Amino acid sequence: MGCLTFLGFSSAQETPRTINIVAKRFTYEPNDITVKKDEPVVFKLTTSDVTHGLKFKDLNLDIRIEKGKNNELAFTPTKTGDFKGQCSVFCGPGHGSMRLTLHVTE
Repeated sequence: MGCLTFLGFSSAQETPRTINIVAKRFTYEPNDITVKKDEPVVFKLTTSDVTHGLKFKDLNLDIRIEKGKNNELAFTPTKTGDFKGQCSVFCGPGHGSMRLTLHVTE
């Protein structure tokens, strides 16, 4: 049973909500995000220091965030809950504490 719909937003659906996220040693800004179930979302991710990543294991989402590149992750959450994301590219001694919480509500 899948939990997300990736890309391919149809014209019948609403315009995706865009959320800008900045990744830097050793945090995400913002590091706490709330979205609604079944509403399309696009994360626009940037970094100005080194390559980072963002992985939500429970949602099967994983993106590499490269300096100077367009880094976008489009998805539609299909289940509610609190999901912990973390950096998936080693970025230094604080890498293990680099986390982001995604709250999906009704």
